[in-house]
Amino acid sequence: MKTRFLLFAVFLLVCSTAFGQDSDNAKFIEVTGTSEITLVPDEIHYLIEIKEYWEEEFDGKSKPENYRTKVPLTGIERNLRAALRKIGIPEDAIRTQEVGDYWRERGLEFLVSKRFDITLTDFSQIDEILKVIDTKGINYMRIGELKNKDMQVYRQQGKIEALKAAQKKAEYLVEALGKRLGDVIRIVEPQESAGYSRYFAAQSNVSSSQAEAYDAFRTIKLNYSMLVRFEIK
Repeated sequence: MKTRFLLFAVFLLVCSTAFGQDSDNAKFIEVTGTSEITLVPDEIHYLIEIKEYWEEEFDGKSKPENYRTKVPLTGIERNLRAALRKIGIPEDAIRTQEVGDYWRERGLEFLVSKRFDITLTDFSQIDEILKVIDTKGINYMRIGELKNKDMQVYRQQGKIEALKAAQKKAEYLVEALGKRLGDVIRIVEPQESAGYSRYFAAQSNVSSSQAEAYDAFRTIKLNYSMLVRFEIK
């Protein structure tokens, strides 16, 4: 785990720091403290979508209007599951997420697709998947949601560190004016974003070397901010 406090220079605090006086004539400073925690996930959801295809697509000479031999979804799924078993991924770790139809070319048949959510415990398993699967019939693969069993503990810690950062910021700003920091007047916790998984998205394709390029995205980043008002003595 890595925790980093984001403390900015005074001239950058214009938009997040306020000096003022409340209705009781108490002088105050209001600052925003931030923190960031980076975690290694212990539960990785890897999404694989398979889709029917035409054998003629891969012969290097046929045109779409000449495609005739459809490879059914059942066969593609059977091969995928066999490949996953080969590298030790159990059946109960594979969950069907959705099934759909896609229109390939005007006048041709629907091509059925199916998406799987595969629960992994280590990123090295993704590299193993890329080595054993037949990429024919694979529409896409990508990293989905990342989780950590101690997420709630880290959330609490992130908020506490954001509060400490706010206090430290307020202290040096007030001291620069020859004053002292007083008691806390109020604390406002901004609403957490429900979409923190935006930090989790990372595309992977069928090349293990290219997949390694996304290692920097294979972490969970939690960002917190706390708005705190302090009395100025």
